[in-house]
Amino acid sequence: MFCKEASSGLQTLNIAKNLSSEFTKPSALINPLSAGHRYKLCPRPNLRGRCTVTASKFDFDWIAKERVKKIKVKGIITAKQGLLPSVGFTDLLGISLLVELISAETDPRTLMEKDPVKDHARRLVIDAHGEDQYECVFDMPEDFGAVGAIRVLNEAHREIFLKEMKLELPDGPVTFTCNSWVASKSEDPTKRTFFSNKSYLPLQTPEPLKQLRKEELETLQGKNRKHSGEFEKFERVYDYDMYNDVGDPEKDPELARPVIGGLSHPYPRRCKTGRNPSRKYPSIETRKGEFYVPRDEEFTTIKGATFTGKAVLAALPAVFTQIEAAFVDPNMPFPHFKSIEDLFEEGIELPKDAGLFPMIPRLVKAAAEADDILQFESPILLDKDRFSWIRDDEFARQTLAGLNPYCIQLVQEWPLKSKLDPAVYGDPNSLITSEIVEREIKGVMSFDEALENQRLFMLDYHYLLLPYVNKVRELDDSTLYASRALFFLSDDSTLRPVAIELTRPQDVNKPQGRQVFTPGYDATSCWLLSLAQTHAISHDAGYHQLISHWLRTHCCMEPYIIAANRQLSAMHPIYRLLHPHFRYTMEINARARQSLVNAGGIIESCFWPGKYSLELSSDVYDKLWRFDREGLPADLISRGLAVEDETAEHGVRLTIPDYPFANDGLMLWDALKEWVTDYVKHYYPDAEQVRSDEELKEWWNEVKNIGHGDKKNEPWWPDLKTQDDLIGVVTTIAWVASGHHAAVNFGQYGYGGYFPNRPTTARTKMPVEEPTEEVLKEFYDEPEKTMLKTFPSKKQATKVMLTLDLLSAHSPDEEYLGENPEASWAHEPIIYAAYERFKGKLQYLEGVIDERNVNVSLKNRTGAGVVKYELLKPISEPGVTGMGVPYSVSI
Repeated sequence: MFCKEASSGLQTLNIAKNLSSEFTKPSALINPLSAGHRYKLCPRPNLRGRCTVTASKFDFDWIAKERVKKIKVKGIITAKQGLLPSVGFTDLLGISLLVELISAETDPRTLMEKDPVKDHARRLVIDAHGEDQYECVFDMPEDFGAVGAIRVLNEAHREIFLKEMKLELPDGPVTFTCNSWVASKSEDPTKRTFFSNKSYLPLQTPEPLKQLRKEELETLQGKNRKHSGEFEKFERVYDYDMYNDVGDPEKDPELARPVIGGLSHPYPRRCKTGRNPSRKYPSIETRKGEFYVPRDEEFTTIKGATFTGKAVLAALPAVFTQIEAAFVDPNMPFPHFKSIEDLFEEGIELPKDAGLFPMIPRLVKAAAEADDILQFESPILLDKDRFSWIRDDEFARQTLAGLNPYCIQLVQEWPLKSKLDPAVYGDPNSLITSEIVEREIKGVMSFDEALENQRLFMLDYHYLLLPYVNKVRELDDSTLYASRALFFLSDDSTLRPVAIELTRPQDVNKPQGRQVFTPGYDATSCWLLSLAQTHAISHDAGYHQLISHWLRTHCCMEPYIIAANRQLSAMHPIYRLLHPHFRYTMEINARARQSLVNAGGIIESCFWPGKYSLELSSDVYDKLWRFDREGLPADLISRGLAVEDETAEHGVRLTIPDYPFANDGLMLWDALKEWVTDYVKHYYPDAEQVRSDEELKEWWNEVKNIGHGDKKNEPWWPDLKTQDDLIGVVTTIAWVASGHHAAVNFGQYGYGGYFPNRPTTARTKMPVEEPTEEVLKEFYDEPEKTMLKTFPSKKQATKVMLTLDLLSAHSPDEEYLGENPEASWAHEPIIYAAYERFKGKLQYLEGVIDERNVNVSLKNRTGAGVVKYELLKPISEPGVTGMGVPYSVSI
């Protein structure tokens, strides 16, 4: 150690609390004691292996005179106890939290971090919401400086949810927003660190906080784990894995599924659970036990104990078993349309002891003297016009203002032609000819004019579905075609169906089969078009659920979330900007792997792709997904629905002027982008600060190279070198989590609750495909029965209806765009002012949407029996409302 020579002899002084501080490097020793003294090495290290200073009696007195006065600082912690039943002695005393305050300033005498001040928090009250309040009183040196972080050790015997801590400092109150579960020290003995609401880029971090910033990220990366294997419930480790846990061959060989992710089946990565691989099938992960997500990603009941759709998802299989038991033959079709309407008017009798009411109180009506009744709420589409679903104009309208507005595209090449190998799939040329188009548009204009004037649009599921047709047809109670639906754009901005083409590829026993169905004026033609439309809509319903919804929002968001938690500190401004857009996504995705997209789950059993569902999703990710087209303007341009135009209001001009999703969505996109621009330019005033941000660089590298690693070599990934690069990336992620997801999720029950409008599968072939005499006779005698047999079965329909009701509902604790600012945003006046402007634009958007929905010239969103387009109205009440844009993919 270093010693100071003095004539009066030496006394050893370990510079410790209340005197000075320990030193860890010689360069820091030259300044703290009086100048001019000489130091030499002393071979007496302290117990920690660090240097101590040996000083004379004179130096001891000098340091004592420099002792700083103390002040009392009170801190109030708001918290909530975990739900575990065990209670220990410290719990009963109410002194179960040890809290340390960490200064953001170094000691000017030692150039080292100041010693923390600490106290045990004592419970004061439990309020009406079940929240505890704890009080600390700290003896803080007057020159302690700004408090940059707090550290908390939970000495109770159960976890505790820390909401916030307020410090009453001489310069005014300071709040630390935590919103995090803190494990008991019996499970995790390390102290939890929470930073103040002031945001710092890595190079701007105060010196005393740098090590804490680094250590916290290492914990989240799993570097500080004491053991390997499955992650425990209390852990906060974020890591990546493939979708190797959706199959369950250990339970049933029929439930074997390929690993999704990697060269064979490219896909985004999911959260790693650490579960052991199957002994019998080592490439897959066992499905036993919980589906781990980091503790703070789990659903919470902090804002109330409402048993929402989120919490009931895991219980859905048990619910379905009870409902299935209520049907005499659940695999049969509904016998007539009245029996479908009875689901809303009379309901289904359930056994009294079914126990479903607490899970789905909105749908289960408890009868006093009889069994419980499962009675579905009437969807808005049925309330508005019970016959709209069968009209071809409504089919066309919903491509622009319905549940899946992401797939309609401009016809830019003619003739229509498949990209697939004709040797495998047959003739690639479409049977929809220019003569058919010209006949159907009936002299309004020529075919060439329609093509040149951008009047032809289509839903094209030919190229993607054709490879699956023969495989799906081998599944029980199922059939499939590859489809194209062509539309003509009228002068009033409405779409008119022109033709639907259904194709079956060739196989070893049959040649290719194709047929085109067009609007007709006789009964047979009208019924055939309605049946072809049923097939085409079922294709759109499956694509919507697996691609527009699951893949493009849920799946693709998860790598951004994992990478952000691993590489961006909680005090990083970009983390704080994106964090509300991450809420609950990892948890809902884990629940989906349990019961929605798993082998034999709801998607496989009720939607047409069946066991090939995730394989199809992987194919589309491989062929079509590009990050640079996930923002709304780029998406519209890529589909030919918009062209760049600097003179247009949003920088793009729509090719269909009355396109409700795009009209409202572009206003929301612009509001988001302006908010992100103001935020980014405040923290990054020049491009050099973007380039020098190592955390930001590592986050984006991890997103590209690991989270979306199967596409890491694609040339379209944006760089992060300028403010505009960062603004584009962050706005795109924020849009996908909010506007995109809201548009494809919260209308699910409104449009799909009456399943004839959105059948999720087609179970029988068209009656004109290789018909038998019996099939043709039934079609001509009872075409309604032919359609009912094409629809999903009773079991499939009710499972989907119940699931869509749950997934369409807003939780009481939902957090909507522009509703309340994050604490770190409110802390910074410039950021808060920008947020208030953002909030004002969203309120303006609500008014604009209301005005548009009463404008009779906008026929795609108003008219007799037309469902108003409200899916992008930012705020909503709880429940199934068909509106509301949460920050995140939270359901």
